[in-house]
Amino acid sequence: MSTPHSRMLLAAVAVIGMCVLAACSSGSGGASAPTSSASPTWDAASVPPPEGRVIGTGTVLDVGGEPRLCLGIVAESYPPQCSGLPLDGWTWDGVDGSESSGDTTWGTYAVYGTFDGERYAVTDPPIMLALYDPVRPEDPTGGVPGASSEAELAQVSDELSNAVGRDALTLWTERGYVWMQVVWDDGSVQNAMDAAYGDGVVVVTSALREID
Repeated sequence: MSTPHSRMLLAAVAVIGMCVLAACSSGSGGASAPTSSASPTWDAASVPPPEGRVIGTGTVLDVGGEPRLCLGIVAESYPPQCSGLPLDGWTWDGVDGSESSGDTTWGTYAVYGTFDGERYAVTDPPIMLALYDPVRPEDPTGGVPGASSEAELAQVSDELSNAVGRDALTLWTERGYVWMQVVWDDGSVQNAMDAAYGDGVVVVTSALREID
């Protein structure tokens, strides 16, 4: 059975296949976006899960005793709806900041745990996001604007949206780059994007962050 991270990397590798078939440039900055619509083939692969503890911030949504950590978009319904990582070891005992409706309980938290590529195991008491003061992550671009044109960025964004789908938590363009956040990346997905589009076109960020 495929896992969320394996589907994510397969989609990324699919992009590489399209790039190879289109003979696109691998230069930095404004690399030409692939244009081939041929169906590529690839070998199954997976992104290795983190070895130690990680932290993720988002909505914990518990429907009927099955809690999940939602790192991406949450539907603004009542109660809210989202898909996320199954949470092992979660308890609402002693946890403030939650709200309930029917058999659904939810709240927003920073959650420490371990991730095996499919499930998230809680290791420490969660922190309400309203009280969480995270260390600002380092800008992977170093503050340098990207060199790709708006047309190139739009094409890359459209292709990634179709290829990666839900495995990209968020996808947007900003400061001359296409930004894509995934649940977890050890660098494999970023390498796949660089191979497909060239360095400095797509910036991959990981929603789960390793803890020293």
